[in-house]
Amino acid sequence: MQRLRRLSQLLDSAIKIPGTAFRIGIDPIIGLIPGGGDTMGLMMSAFIVLEAAQMGASKSTLGTMAFNVLLETIAGTVPGVGDLFDATWKSNVRNITLLEQHLDLPQPQSAKNRWFALLLIAGLALALVLCAYLSFRLLRWFVQLVGGAAS
Repeated sequence: MQRLRRLSQLLDSAIKIPGTAFRIGIDPIIGLIPGGGDTMGLMMSAFIVLEAAQMGASKSTLGTMAFNVLLETIAGTVPGVGDLFDATWKSNVRNITLLEQHLDLPQPQSAKNRWFALLLIAGLALALVLCAYLSFRLLRWFVQLVGGAAS
């Protein structure tokens, strides 16, 4: 659990913005990389969901965690605004909180959740492919727009 907390903190709140109480992590920073930043963020966030499944998180908890990651990834594909959303939504911190709340509740752990988690990860992988495609298309459109304006 400590390893997941550190990863979550690195992704969402490792860097303090000077003069404020606001913190950001490397996730919104790597999200600035066109065509691949949001994809890398999704892969790291999906790791937390998969680990949560191995720790016995419920289907409900895993579904909420996957939704948090998916929302942040989809919003992150919108240049500028998506990165701001990424910096404020902090899906990984939210997911660690969900996992900690779940682990505090005495519930039977089920191997079925691992299969459910794999299904969620497959869905996130599909979202990853779609986001990468959208990022590529947006980047291509932007290059054509700038190239056409320069002519």
